[in-house]
Amino acid sequence: MLTQLTRNWWAVTLRGVVAILYGVIALVWPGLTLEILVLLFGAYALVDGVFAIIASFTHRAGHDRWWVLFLEGLVGIAAGIITVLRPGLATLVLLFVISFWAIVTGVLEIVAAIRLRKEIQGEWMLALGGIASLVFGVLLLLFPAAGALTVAWLIGAYAIIFGAMLLGLGLRLRKRGMLYDGVGPASPPVSAG
Repeated sequence: MLTQLTRNWWAVTLRGVVAILYGVIALVWPGLTLEILVLLFGAYALVDGVFAIIASFTHRAGHDRWWVLFLEGLVGIAAGIITVLRPGLATLVLLFVISFWAIVTGVLEIVAAIRLRKEIQGEWMLALGGIASLVFGVLLLLFPAAGALTVAWLIGAYAIIFGAMLLGLGLRLRKRGMLYDGVGPASPPVSAG
């Protein structure tokens, strides 16, 4: 699994960049109507789900746990499609869709981090991203009547934290791949003597 993750470091990194960009947009323009913010979320969840499914298929061969990432992708795609097709749903229902997506994604990422702990250093970044997803989802469930501005800030902060964790993990995977492929820093010269 680690070899496949290392080869596809760019997918993890791209997921992180997309999450950070989405978070910045949510923080910079918090006055956007909730409907537009929800459409942005739907697009993000859809793209994130597609990348998760692509990554799961690249990990499928020889790995019996590829389905966890696949399931995360399906949940993301479903959340995105529901959100994009039904933007006129009541705000409360949309918040529940977002919160359940965040909770399921968080749990699956924590599980993935636990499984990677013996294979890679820095798995805590994925676990921290999963914890951020879980906390975000629970907060939305506990306080669904919060104003649209508060929700925008929560979504923005969550997306930036989650994206930073994925970006950090992706770059760490890239570095690991470069070292094992012989592309990394040169070995120190051996002295003749």
